[in-house]
Amino acid sequence: MPISDYYLPHLLAVLWFVICWGGYTRYAQAKGRTTPCLASVLHLYREDWMRRMLLRDNRIADANVIGNLERNASFFASSTLIILAGILTVLGASDRAVSLLADLPFVQAASRELSEVKLLCLGVVFVYAFFTFSWCMRQYNFAAVLVGSAPMVGERHVTEQERKAFAERTARVISMAANQFNQGLRAYYFGMATLSWFINPWFFMLVSAGVVLVLYRREFHSDVLEVMVYTQTPAFESPKEKSE
Repeated sequence: MPISDYYLPHLLAVLWFVICWGGYTRYAQAKGRTTPCLASVLHLYREDWMRRMLLRDNRIADANVIGNLERNASFFASSTLIILAGILTVLGASDRAVSLLADLPFVQAASRELSEVKLLCLGVVFVYAFFTFSWCMRQYNFAAVLVGSAPMVGERHVTEQERKAFAERTARVISMAANQFNQGLRAYYFGMATLSWFINPWFFMLVSAGVVLVLYRREFHSDVLEVMVYTQTPAFESPKEKSE
């Protein structure tokens, strides 16, 4: 088989992978501006959270919530470093890794050079994940500073317009941090898809498309989104519910 024919499916798989990841990211950002999704709905809840925070003198609970969110990002950032260390270890023993993969069923035979390229691509995915999670942590730190600088209840020199602007600004910073966390999670999803490349480039393309479908379903049509959007009101209660 000519070398060009051997590498062509792998090049197509990588191109399809980049299109799936980058294309879905841009699509989700554009669609989220006009359609309810997890990101847009949660931003509205964050604005409500900040407005209610300004009505409380005690903000310990609010600071704890931001701290918990930051710890989630810290956990994934630490886990990503462990994954990268494992990838580097496998790169150092690529001959043994290739022989082990060759013994697995349904795995397409690959040269050492191609296997190392696959590992490097997998490493790039998780390097990107580390940068997004670390930037997410910093943005949650910024949000904690904003919460600490929030005007107290009864400060006469602070107008309602300034309070409203502060709540919107703080909610925006928290949403930006959450967006980075979401980007990091997507990197994990697509990192899992990259593992299928070691089996077969066509299977890699199929799994990449499957990841897009899973992400779309969860962000735009999940049950939790339906619950957060839905608001029960007396006008929409059924006769059975009213009798109860």
